[in-house]
Amino acid sequence: MRILVTGGAGFIGSHLCRRFVSEGHHVICLDNFFTGSFDNIKDLLEKPGFELLVQDVTQEISLDSLDQIYNMACPASPPHYQKDPVKTLKTNVLGALHVLELARRTDARVLQASTSEVYGDPALHPQREDYWGNVNPIGIRSCYDEGKRAAETLFFDYHRQYGVEIKVARIFNTYGPNMQKDDGRVVSNFIVEAIEGQNITIYGNGSQTRSFCYIEDTVEGLVRLMNSDKAIIGPINIGNPSEHTVKELAELIVALTGSKSALIFKPLPEDDPKRRKPDITQAREKLHWSPTVGICEGLQQTIKYFEGQRL
Repeated sequence: MRILVTGGAGFIGSHLCRRFVSEGHHVICLDNFFTGSFDNIKDLLEKPGFELLVQDVTQEISLDSLDQIYNMACPASPPHYQKDPVKTLKTNVLGALHVLELARRTDARVLQASTSEVYGDPALHPQREDYWGNVNPIGIRSCYDEGKRAAETLFFDYHRQYGVEIKVARIFNTYGPNMQKDDGRVVSNFIVEAIEGQNITIYGNGSQTRSFCYIEDTVEGLVRLMNSDKAIIGPINIGNPSEHTVKELAELIVALTGSKSALIFKPLPEDDPKRRKPDITQAREKLHWSPTVGICEGLQQTIKYFEGQRL
């Protein structure tokens, strides 16, 4: 197949590109390198069937003859998407519009990488796909939260109005190799601080929870959703229902790295969700998917990656 991955040099996108190249597909990686990293894909440039297109998804995409499109393009951590909130919103909305127009023109199936952030600071726990969420539409996180919600709206409207084959995945806290050390996510932050012997900074008292899904599991879930029956369009939660407090995560990383880092606490950022856990009943029943990599195994692989980055 000819597969386009927007944001293909990013964290999840680069893993998708690598998988598709290994399976013999022709892969077009589109990225503007706003947060994507050339190091994530530089080895793929030597592989047959891999093509790099340096472009912003806020611009019209001129490609032909595509089978599948994975729309992964958007800064996905608070420091990155809050750095330029207007650009983040444009990336979400205009990016969705452009990939949908491309899918409509080429008759390709298109998957939207949505997010657990559409649930905001949820009043329902765990979060099911039929929950409409609790999002602050004017807060500092809303450029990402509401941008992703608007993108979902566009996807469903293109499906209903034009018959575009869509898939919508709501991705929960993914971690693993190819994360950026400065992306502001708790896993990368804690690992880098632990490796470097710095104090580990926890925002709030550490009782807020997250559900961490290893990258290989997330990629498998996305691929299964994309290749599922035409009638399965989502949204479907892709995440690990094993819930951990942020403080537990920090303590586990300290133990796994053998670090002497101390835990320090700072005020919780505005609109930071207090609990986050996916209900993956739909993924289990419709995709026959559930995570297989435990938190210790996944963290060990991620720590190994970051230790290698220091060489």
